[in-house]
Amino acid sequence: MNKTGIVIILLCFLAAAAVVLWERRKVRKTMEEIERMLDAAMTGSFSETNFDESRLSALETKFAHYLSAAEASSRNVAQEKDKIKTLIADISHQTKTPIANLLLYSELLKEETLPASAKANVEALYKQSEKLRFLIDSLVKLSRLENGIISLSPQQAALQPLLESVVEQYAAKASEKRLSLRLQDTDAFAVFDSKWTAEALANIVDNAIKYTEHGTITISAVSYEMFARIDISDTGSGIPESEQAKIFARFYRSNSVQKQEGVGIGLYLARQIISGEGGYIKVASVPGKGSTFSIFLPK
Repeated sequence: MNKTGIVIILLCFLAAAAVVLWERRKVRKTMEEIERMLDAAMTGSFSETNFDESRLSALETKFAHYLSAAEASSRNVAQEKDKIKTLIADISHQTKTPIANLLLYSELLKEETLPASAKANVEALYKQSEKLRFLIDSLVKLSRLENGIISLSPQQAALQPLLESVVEQYAAKASEKRLSLRLQDTDAFAVFDSKWTAEALANIVDNAIKYTEHGTITISAVSYEMFARIDISDTGSGIPESEQAKIFARFYRSNSVQKQEGVGIGLYLARQIISGEGGYIKVASVPGKGSTFSIFLPK
């Protein structure tokens, strides 16, 4: 092989090496650009105007467009959440005073000397006002939870003070129906948001009192290695097996209890709270003998 051929081969080799190095440099530059885009997106500072699109590869350009669209979508979601937050605050504020007035005037009318038919109407007005107040309060709380306006803050704590506060809250209501509301002492701990878990337990205890005509409501807690279980047992009417999977649905009410007070939101709200803490609720019931709601909380 003559010298000219060797030179040509060497030049071809050097050219090929230069092309490979250039391509590698281009790929590395593209990856660095994409990495910068991701870092900016993660910190919420991404803007497509920060990049000179003429210097980007097709991949970089498409990725920049994607991140720009994602950033715009994120801003839209934040704006919609702000609108929902304002709407919920307006509903809560604007309905609080009228409902409070309805309850107040109903109570004043109940103290007046009225015909039997008028007294019945006043009592119905009072009960419906209470029902409306409970419904609006529950829906506002639920909407705040579902839209992330209120976030749960679970912390490890003893269950005994939580359970004692729920018993104290409902002792008078149970006594009015001549029911025994009992709490079994416990040294169990769990990870939960004290305020919102109390709300969930209160809804379950309120239902137990509502659907129990005589007997006992017992609250207890058991500790396991990975979780703690709270049991709320009653001697009420019980729940048919065919309906046990339905009672946690929003606004679900069995035909057998349609004549009793309630709106069908309490158990749904309780389940949303407990699941938001990493726990869950299950029910065991025998019609005519009572029900046990078990709340499982992580430790």
